[in-house]
Amino acid sequence: MRVLGAIAAQRGHLFHWVPVALAFGVGGYFVLPMEPSVIGWGAIIALALVLGVLARRLPEAVSPLASILFLMLIGLLLMGMRVQIVDAPVLSYRFYGAVEGRVTAIDRSHADVTRITLDQVWMERQRVAKTPKYVRVSLHGGVAGFDLTPGQKVAVTANLSPPPGPAEPGGFDFRRRAWFDQLGAVGYARSPAMLIAPAGSGASLWVHLLRVNFSRMIRARVPGDEGAFAAAILTGDRAAISKPMLQALRDSNLAHLLAISGLHMGLLTGLVFAGLRYGLALIPPLALRWPARKIAAVTALGAAAFYLMLSGGNVSTQRAFIMVSVMLIAVLADRRALTLRAVALAAVIVLTIAPESLLEPGFQMSFAATTALVAVFGALRRWPEHWPRAPGWLKPVIAVVISSAVAGIATAPFGAAHFNQVAQFGLLANVLSVPLMGAVVMPAALIGLILFPFGLSAPAFEVMRLGIAWILGVAQWVAGLDGATWPVVVPGPAVLPLLSLGALWLILWRGPARWGGIVAVLAAMALWSQASRPALLVSENGALVGVLTEQGRDLNKPRGDGFTAESWLENDGDSATQEQAFARKGWQGGQGIWQAHVGAQPIMHVSGRGWRDLLPVACRQGWVIVGKKVQEPPPDCVLIDQTHLRRTGALAVLPGADGPRVIHARQAGRPWSP
Repeated sequence: MRVLGAIAAQRGHLFHWVPVALAFGVGGYFVLPMEPSVIGWGAIIALALVLGVLARRLPEAVSPLASILFLMLIGLLLMGMRVQIVDAPVLSYRFYGAVEGRVTAIDRSHADVTRITLDQVWMERQRVAKTPKYVRVSLHGGVAGFDLTPGQKVAVTANLSPPPGPAEPGGFDFRRRAWFDQLGAVGYARSPAMLIAPAGSGASLWVHLLRVNFSRMIRARVPGDEGAFAAAILTGDRAAISKPMLQALRDSNLAHLLAISGLHMGLLTGLVFAGLRYGLALIPPLALRWPARKIAAVTALGAAAFYLMLSGGNVSTQRAFIMVSVMLIAVLADRRALTLRAVALAAVIVLTIAPESLLEPGFQMSFAATTALVAVFGALRRWPEHWPRAPGWLKPVIAVVISSAVAGIATAPFGAAHFNQVAQFGLLANVLSVPLMGAVVMPAALIGLILFPFGLSAPAFEVMRLGIAWILGVAQWVAGLDGATWPVVVPGPAVLPLLSLGALWLILWRGPARWGGIVAVLAAMALWSQASRPALLVSENGALVGVLTEQGRDLNKPRGDGFTAESWLENDGDSATQEQAFARKGWQGGQGIWQAHVGAQPIMHVSGRGWRDLLPVACRQGWVIVGKKVQEPPPDCVLIDQTHLRRTGALAVLPGADGPRVIHARQAGRPWSP
């Protein structure tokens, strides 16, 4: 009865829990060991209908419990529907040959070369029904005498393969993200791309061309990293930012300024809303006759829609647009814009449209920051009258410091979990940069956009450049401080859900029981502090193997498979390079046979010329790993070769009481992991 009484006390605040329940259902889908059958989906639908009816028929004291379960099943069903909606062909083998398609996106690869995404794809010797909807190619051979532009038809001789799986079990699954992006093949080209046909016409191509041309114009007028930064915050084009500067922004916790998300959308719409509202207030005849607040809200909504279009409409920008739209519509409906209910509604809309975004760091960090900021400033509005207050001139400074601190604290666990590092001086960098972003850079960019058609944008862009130069200078200074970054080991799968639930409970629950959320947060941090790493990791192709030592992970080679090596070391919380990890003393031996141990079990890695002749010798000594395809393995040999890894994906080996325990990366039976 005490539980029912506590639930009854939440009346008026239960809507805040709707996106939480949906998120549990969405997350539950990804935890399932395999895809539900048709009968399984039917049972889930039937149970959801029953719970929906019970939620309407049961007494008010218990109906919220049925509603929560109903919404969790709705989240599960949303994911099932989304998986079917985005279903598209995926390449099932390694392909080499001619590829043609229309350029839809241009960016930079991990190797810092131009990369294009193609649709309307034609592939040599490939049936139309089996041809991927989108293909991504890194152009190591460049282009043959033309400037790449979205909408062009190009041809290239490419090496393509299916999107790769996780670098290790439980790691980031690019194959899963590619499934939801309908990206069916990735690869590279050593020969130049050839132009087949120029860009055509159409609304979507016009938008692409507008973005590309505007980005090039910005970088032509504002050279260097300043222009690249300006192009990134205005059009979403981050391809021109130098790698050292990008690393400095990451190490100083300022990389979020590049992503067109809630900060940029909020600054832009806030400037438009405030400028128009106070501008109309200066004209008494208009202020007395026209609803200035609503006119400003409609104009700001239009500006947000244009910004969404100009920036390319990626997922983080769409999410920011939805959040801003909910708040501006609240203004039109004469409701308070910045409330937890508005944040919850925005989360419901995002989870309904793209439920898979729940797993993305952008979703987690943006809603963590927004929820925390609304909760903290809502609490400050209730500051008792008899308590001391800051003078008016100091309030904006205090607001900036508080907002930077709150957003930094709220997003820090998610950033550390996904990017394996904590920027120790991130608060300092944000306090020195974010105010300038709002007071100088975004207003100057907005004025420059307005004056651009009249050819009068140069002064505004120069002011913007000076503001960006300050931000980039702060990033380089902070990143260069001793101990600027602190590497963090990747947490276990239960840490972020438990931490999120604890923080949400602390913010959303009403009554003394809310302080129980602190217990959940502390439990999550304790679990994180005890996180352990696999004793042995084997890459998806078997060519890279890493054994954990007291000095850190020892890799079997100093170069090659660099992305996988970097991922392993980052997840270990290890700042070493691949070459430094190779120099460690975990592997013993030589002459093509290297040995390590997991517990008492010897692990042999065979490589180099004559590897076939070495297999019988290695098999007599322990388990054998070879980055080749073995046609006839020696008898009674525990062998991990490319044939084995094609079924399992990357492997993690952990010591156990009854011998080593092997974990597979591939989730058999999921649509993105056949």
